[in-house]
Amino acid sequence: MNFSANLLGLDNAATPFGLKAMESLQTLNPNKDTATNSQIMFLCLHAGGMTLIPVSIIALRSSAGSKNPTDIFLYCMIATFAATLAAMIIVSLYQKINLLKPIVLAYVGGISVLIGLLVWYLTSLSKENLDTFSQILSNGLILFIFLAIVLGAVYKKINVFEAFVDGAKEGFTTSVKIIPYLVGMLIAISLLRTSGVFDVIIDGMKWVANAANLDARFVDGMPTALIKPLSGSGARGMMMDTMATFRTGQFPGETGRRLQEARIRPST
Repeated sequence: MNFSANLLGLDNAATPFGLKAMESLQTLNPNKDTATNSQIMFLCLHAGGMTLIPVSIIALRSSAGSKNPTDIFLYCMIATFAATLAAMIIVSLYQKINLLKPIVLAYVGGISVLIGLLVWYLTSLSKENLDTFSQILSNGLILFIFLAIVLGAVYKKINVFEAFVDGAKEGFTTSVKIIPYLVGMLIAISLLRTSGVFDVIIDGMKWVANAANLDARFVDGMPTALIKPLSGSGARGMMMDTMATFRTGQFPGETGRRLQEARIRPST
């Protein structure tokens, strides 16, 4: 469920599922004060957070008046796939896991080839055709996933509504447990914002970019990247500020949105 939520870009929903998964893995941990290899691998894959459809970001862009709120779909998919692949490779090297097994190569190689072919095809499209393709593909995937869930439940004779309610109850209970930590994190982030620390950092980054004769417009979207490893909710607030300041479609706003979804996620 954690990875399913990540695939749909529902990072706030993924956190309770991730905590539940970590609790289950902890029951198998013989050394309770040290994370097992399985827990480390799960945490890193969650942090990579491969996303097929960034539903929450699309919804925010739509509410902000974007003419084509789904046009970030492909960028997010490519970036999060790269992050997930990098996390898996790094952890596997550290834990001495053999990634050259045929089944692993088949899965990873197959997905990599598909995404590579998709990128190659997209580079041949014009801006208008690219926007149209992104919109059709993202909307089609949303419909496909919805139908797949319903049909899968019917096939296995599962009451979808009851399963949803039970999952929501567990998610709410888990969310209540993390509220104190979340409040503390948000207060710390708020202090950094109101104290002007972020302004100093951003001004410094702009100075470096200008000194290197680079386009410094991307720097206005960097607060989202700075906050994202600490708090998904805080990063979303930063993204909304950027959207309000630069409007949907402008470069800083687009940078902030893509950094929000193509992310290093806060750990569960």
